[in-house]
Amino acid sequence: MAYQRISLEHFSSIFGSTTELSSVALGGKTVQVSDEFFAEAYHLLLVEPAPSLQGQYGPNGALYSGWETRRHNPTYDWCIIKLGATGTIVGFDVDTSHFNGNEVPAVSVDALLSTNEDESGLRNAQWTEVLPRVPLGPSARHLFSIPESSRYNYVKLNVYPDGGVARFRVYGHISLVHPADDFQPFDLAHIFAGGRVVFTSDQHFGTGSNLILPGRGKDMSDGWETKRSRQHNHKEWVIVRLGAPGRLQTAEIDTANFIGNFPESCELHAINSTSDIPDSDSADWVTVLPRMKLGPHRRHFFQLEADQESLFTHVKLTIYPDGGVKRLRIIGTRGKYEGYTVSETRVESTGSAALIGQRVTFGKVIPVLPLTPEAFAAFGQVIQAYGNHTTAPPGTKITPANRGTATKFHKLALIKSSYPEGRSSTTGISVYRCDPVKVTSNMVELKVLERHKHTTQAFIPMGVGSFSWEEGLLEPGKKYLVVVALSGDDLKPDLSTLRGFVATAAQGIMYNTAVWHQPMTVLESAMDFSCVETQIGDGGNADCEMVYLDEALFLKLPEI
Repeated sequence: MAYQRISLEHFSSIFGSTTELSSVALGGKTVQVSDEFFAEAYHLLLVEPAPSLQGQYGPNGALYSGWETRRHNPTYDWCIIKLGATGTIVGFDVDTSHFNGNEVPAVSVDALLSTNEDESGLRNAQWTEVLPRVPLGPSARHLFSIPESSRYNYVKLNVYPDGGVARFRVYGHISLVHPADDFQPFDLAHIFAGGRVVFTSDQHFGTGSNLILPGRGKDMSDGWETKRSRQHNHKEWVIVRLGAPGRLQTAEIDTANFIGNFPESCELHAINSTSDIPDSDSADWVTVLPRMKLGPHRRHFFQLEADQESLFTHVKLTIYPDGGVKRLRIIGTRGKYEGYTVSETRVESTGSAALIGQRVTFGKVIPVLPLTPEAFAAFGQVIQAYGNHTTAPPGTKITPANRGTATKFHKLALIKSSYPEGRSSTTGISVYRCDPVKVTSNMVELKVLERHKHTTQAFIPMGVGSFSWEEGLLEPGKKYLVVVALSGDDLKPDLSTLRGFVATAAQGIMYNTAVWHQPMTVLESAMDFSCVETQIGDGGNADCEMVYLDEALFLKLPEI
């Protein structure tokens, strides 16, 4: 098979637009190996360059960051690697750094496409040679390009006859993973969907391309991190070309492992452009997420303010003033959103008014996202403890309590009231017992919103389930819905600000004064809530204003 040896200075021009298919960051792994007496084969796929371990010894001899087999193999050694992503192959980097006198003299590479989950028989499969036997030298990177191959998901590195290789990288193009249904939401920015980071303003400590990798990584090294700024109102940004033009719905911004160096805030813009790298300052960028606070070491979920009539090809993540972000997810669809229509067949039973073959049509759908303090900040406060104290929102006062057996998170939410003078009001604790709401095809209908113009209102789950001595312990409740909106100029709910969140039983919430919200709505099973509020009179509905919605709105629950 034809191949070409590439000089290191031409690496970017040849492989700059490719993906390292074998990388552990994508899920690449060694599956089988003939021998790894001196150094284990998993080193081959590590992201970082091989360090020198000169002068260090283990029980079998000198230590190396690489794969090294024992001497005197009469034929050859081999290592089978499962690629992190199925794709076509265009070249290889066989790196013998720090192997000098014990380097592998020559290698060849075979490839295989297999869907068999049983990998025990891979050694004897019908492999295809994609790189013929080529000579190597000591302590150097050896680059080879080949004509673009067919699709493969395994490679076999053959070394003749034995010796050491520090790193082995397979370059190519991922076979894109898109849902067959144009209306099925997916991560448009993900590397497996064809997303590419095409511009980064600064990547001093961590590269921008890490943002679209699978998983949440292992530490700060596999995220995007800029150097520290010293300028007022500084910002950094990264531009991602989406894997397909899409209509944007939600975003996830993950600051995992960035605890003392996460960005203070961020915003998202989107554009439809024929350019691979749109001008960062173009007036055509549309704000889809206004500037929002970020927190340490957590996934942030945001509903995007994107017109569902518009297609976008790129997104720009801007962080203020600097810092680190682990992953960016942009959820959307390729097709135009037109609501949901679901058919149900219901069986009549004694005393039931259910209809047979009733057709249920969903109108406008609001995505429900996991509850986080930052996304909820415009509407109120999230009341919860943090096992890792450094991940609490900045400014949270935390002290030991109970002679060291407890931790106190101070004043996470303040009780406030603003009743007119002369209205007698008292602050108290009530209990709400909430039965689970009806869920149809993963949807919950939103019919009414309410608000309290003169008081904040907190709801705190009482454990993970409802309890009464008469009834015993009921099935534990796990999740509940929090649906909120701000007031418009007419003091009615501004439905453009409507947001839906799903909270766990370990989270309480405090609604700000006059914030519109859905009455407490629990999922799966009954839950009890303590309600802390300031009331007037006998605790009736004197300060409760309710609005019944004319428009059919539905809440789409997340798949969690």
